[in-house]
Amino acid sequence: MKKLITFFLVIAVLSLLRPLAGHAIVSSGKAEHKSEQVQSGNSQGKSILETTVNGLKQFYKFTGFRNAKTGHLIMIVVGLFFIFLAIKFDYEPLLLIPIGVGIIIGNIPFYQDGNINLQLGIYQEGSVMNYLYFGVMKGVYPPLIFLGIGAMTDFSSLISRPKLILLGAAAQVGIFLTFIGAMYLGFDMKEAGAIGIIGGADGPTAIFLSSRIAPHLIGPIAIAAYSYMALVPVIQPPIMRLMTTKKERLIRMSPPRAVSKTEKVLFPLVGLIVTTFISPSSLPLLGMLFFGNLLKESTRTKRLAETSRNSLIDIVTILLGLTVGASTQADYFLTTESMIIFGLGALSFMIATAGGVLFAQVMNLFLPEGKKLNPLIGAAGVSAVPDSARVVQNMGLREDPTNHLLMHAMAPNVAGVIGSAVAAGILLSFLW
Repeated sequence: MKKLITFFLVIAVLSLLRPLAGHAIVSSGKAEHKSEQVQSGNSQGKSILETTVNGLKQFYKFTGFRNAKTGHLIMIVVGLFFIFLAIKFDYEPLLLIPIGVGIIIGNIPFYQDGNINLQLGIYQEGSVMNYLYFGVMKGVYPPLIFLGIGAMTDFSSLISRPKLILLGAAAQVGIFLTFIGAMYLGFDMKEAGAIGIIGGADGPTAIFLSSRIAPHLIGPIAIAAYSYMALVPVIQPPIMRLMTTKKERLIRMSPPRAVSKTEKVLFPLVGLIVTTFISPSSLPLLGMLFFGNLLKESTRTKRLAETSRNSLIDIVTILLGLTVGASTQADYFLTTESMIIFGLGALSFMIATAGGVLFAQVMNLFLPEGKKLNPLIGAAGVSAVPDSARVVQNMGLREDPTNHLLMHAMAPNVAGVIGSAVAAGILLSFLW
C-alpha cells in the first residue's frame, strides 16, 4: 500500500515539474531566437550600408566628373566659342550652332574603361549618334546638301558672263597647292588630297571626298572647312586689300545682261552633261546640284523645289552639323595631325582667295577699257555661297557707296561651287 501511495506521489510531482521545465525551455528558445534576430538585423543593416556605398561609388564611376579629361574641357570651350561666334557676330549660324552643340555633345565624358560599349559616343557601335554619323561616313548628306543648294541658286549672272567661270576655276589653285604641301609634311597622297579640298571652302565637298579617300580624317577636315566658311568675312578682306590697288577696287562693271527662261532651263542640263563627262567621279554632287536647279528653273516642280531648298536642306544641315561636331571627340580629335590639318586648311583657303583675285587681274590685261573686271570679284571664286559674294559687295561699297558688285560676284561664286566639285572628282579619280 505504501509503495502504491509513493508511486502516485512521484507521478504527481513529475506532472507538476513538466510544465515548468517546458516553460523554461520555451523561454530559453525565445531568448536564443531573439539573439539570432538581433544578429541577423545587424548583418542586414551592414549589408544595406555596403550596397549603398558601392552603388554611390558605381554612380560616381559613370559620371562625367570622374571621366573628364583636359581635352574634353578644351573641346567644350571650343563648342561654346562656335556658338558665341554664330550668335554674337552672325557667322554662319545655321552651321556653327549645330556644330558647336555637336562638339559639346561629343565631348561629354563617359565611362569607357575596359572597352565597355555604353552605346553613347559617336564612335561606339550601336549608339544613336553612330547611326546618324553613317550619313557622313558614307557621303550621304553632301549630295542632299547640293540638291538644296541647286534649288536655291540663280545661275543667271554666270550665264550672262560665262567667262567668269574661269575665276571659279582659278580659285581652286589652293586645293592643288595644299595637296602638294600636305604631301611634303608627311601625309600620304589620299590624306593630302582630302586636306587640300578644304581650300574650296565647301564643307559638303570636303566631307564627300574625305569619306571616300581618308575617312579617318573626316572630323578635323570637316570642322576646318566649315570654320573657314564661317570666317570668310574675317579671312578674305585683308587678302583682297593687300592684292589690289585703290584704283582697281573702284572699277565699275557694266550690269549683266538679261537671261531668258530657255537659257536658265538649258544651263543645268548642259552643265550636268559637260561637267560630269569631264569628271564622272563628281556625279553624286554635280548631278544633285543641277537637278535641284532644274527643279527651280522649270517652274513646273515648285513643290519639289520648295522642299529641296527649305525642309530637306534644313534637316540635313542639322544632322550634318551635329554629327560633324560630335566627331571631334577629344580622344580622337586633339592630335598633332589635326592641328596641322587646321593650319594647312587656313593656308589653302588664303591661297584660293589670292588665286581668284590674281587671275582677275591677269584677265584685265587682255580686256579693253570699259570692260575690265573689278579684281575683288575674283575672291568670290571660293565656293562659300553666298558669303564670299557678300564680302565682295561690302568691300566695294566701302570704297564707293554706289558701286554694287554682288551680282557680278555671284558668277564666280557659283562657279566655285561647280569648280570645287569638279576638283574633288578629279582628285577622287586620281587617288582612288
